[in-house]
Amino acid sequence: MPKIQFRTSSGDLRTVDADEGESLMQAAVRNGVPGILGECGGELSCATCHVYIADPWAKHFPPASADEQDLLEMADDRRPDSRLGCQLKVTESVDGLVAEIAQS
Repeated sequence: MPKIQFRTSSGDLRTVDADEGESLMQAAVRNGVPGILGECGGELSCATCHVYIADPWAKHFPPASADEQDLLEMADDRRPDSRLGCQLKVTESVDGLVAEIAQS
């Protein structure tokens, strides 16, 4: 079971067990990680699971789709490493990943 680390906007690090095949958003919500709301349930319509995925972890995920990019464009705190957690599936290759939670 991969372990995913979520860094909150206050700098706290929360490590959760994630199931392969679930999204980062699902793992965070299931484990009560503060700052990840997942209001749309992963339907790619709210951006309440906005995270930053830095190198070298970013290469483990497919590029953002046009729909994901459109939602991220509305985020005030968008960065080049911005992603939506609902679009990032957990695999064994991301065991130990650190996802920084956006403030918005």
